[in-house]
Amino acid sequence: MLAGLTVSAWAGGDVRVAPPMALAAESAIKPAAKVKAPGGFAKTIVLWPGGAPGALGKEDGDIPKLYEYPASGEGVRSVVIVMPGGGYRNLMMEKEGAAEARWLSAHGVTAFVLEYRLGQRYVFPTPMLDGARAVRYVRSHADELGVAKDRIGVWGFSAGGHLAGYLATVHDKGDLRSADLIERVSDRPDFAILSYARLSMDASIPRETNLEGLLGDHPTPEMLRAVSIDRLVNKDTSPSFVYATTGDQTVNAMSATSYYDALKRAGVPAELHIFERGRHGTGMGLGLKGFEELAVAPVLVANWMQVHGWMAASRNAD
Repeated sequence: MLAGLTVSAWAGGDVRVAPPMALAAESAIKPAAKVKAPGGFAKTIVLWPGGAPGALGKEDGDIPKLYEYPASGEGVRSVVIVMPGGGYRNLMMEKEGAAEARWLSAHGVTAFVLEYRLGQRYVFPTPMLDGARAVRYVRSHADELGVAKDRIGVWGFSAGGHLAGYLATVHDKGDLRSADLIERVSDRPDFAILSYARLSMDASIPRETNLEGLLGDHPTPEMLRAVSIDRLVNKDTSPSFVYATTGDQTVNAMSATSYYDALKRAGVPAELHIFERGRHGTGMGLGLKGFEELAVAPVLVANWMQVHGWMAASRNAD
């Protein structure tokens, strides 16, 4: 349960309870990350107007927020929170945020781009807390946003895909005793779209990094296991669409297959697409010279969402 921020340890405890800020002393000396806002949004929503839990300052990078992209037309009242990648050190707000949010909006789906706090000023589990708060915010404000409480998805890329996968596997029903009405609702996404995401930290799968932006420069094996998404899958994990490329030299596609296998064993609805070609960071796969076959990726996402009723099948937007 993400509410237990100062309870538990990396090893021997329930992985659903977040460990303490082991790197807080080191993180406190890091300046707040500067993030350029995405383009074309309608409104900015600060997730904790009174200050986020564990905030180390009041600079822009200390303030997690959502950028709203209302649906064009009525659609099916679904909503997707887009979580940009950047290794938990920066955020690709345009290619892995605004571009997808505008596409979703054009297809009748309300979208938000999440700006979450970054390492190494903020370490695990702070980004997860920000992501969970985003889901809770949208669900608790569903009526005024004009969306359905049971059609809230997340779409993450690279590190943002890791964050989205964590939320899909680690969530709770909310704290009915909380004085904060937002915290009383569930943070479980109803579905998840994971694009070239780090979903397994299995030592047998080649990897370029150890999520240092999230875990610090010297993560222990216990830390790595605690954020290995394929190990966290259970029957209540959110239905997932997984996209990867064999040509990705940063996040090995075996990470995606390991996660899909875990979903399959748990009986969770899942769809997996692995393209032969394509480097890391392909975004929606559109307009990539030499990798034109990736342009079908958003068509596959749309089809999956339509099959489940999260996107209206009659939409004809590009």
